[in-house]
Amino acid sequence: MCSKDAWFSIKEVDIGVSADVGTLQRFPKVVGNDSLVRELAYTSRALRTEEAKELGFVSQTFPDKESLINGAMELATHIASKSPVAVQGTKANLVYSRDHSVQEGLDYVKTWNMAMLQTEDMIKAVTARLQKEQAKFSKL
Repeated sequence: MCSKDAWFSIKEVDIGVSADVGTLQRFPKVVGNDSLVRELAYTSRALRTEEAKELGFVSQTFPDKESLINGAMELATHIASKSPVAVQGTKANLVYSRDHSVQEGLDYVKTWNMAMLQTEDMIKAVTARLQKEQAKFSKL
C-alpha cells in the first residue's frame, strides 16, 4: 500500500556501497524483472507509485495520506481478526517458500500445519464457521 505521491528507491549506490539488507536478494523475486532491478540498483532512480503498482510491488494505492492510513487500518483490523497462529504460520511459510523449491515449501508447511493442529485456534475457527459466527482468538 502507498499513497499516489509515494516513491521507492535503492539508494546505497549513492553512498558508495551495495544494498546490504536483502534488497538485492529479495526485490528481483518480488518484481520479476531483472533488468529493472539492475537499473534501479545502479542508478537510484525513483520507482513511482504507478510503476510500483504495475509491477506488483505494492498491492493498493490511495489518493492521499489520510485515505492510505484508513485503508491500512482497515486491512490490519481484518488481518487481526484471524487466528494469530495461522497468520504467523502463513507469514513464515511465505518467506520460506520464496527462497526454496515448491517441494521444500510443501514439506515445510506440512510441519507447520501439524503443529497448528495442536492449537485451539483451528477448533475455534471451525466451530465459529459452523455456527456462522466470528471466531475470537487468544493473543499470542
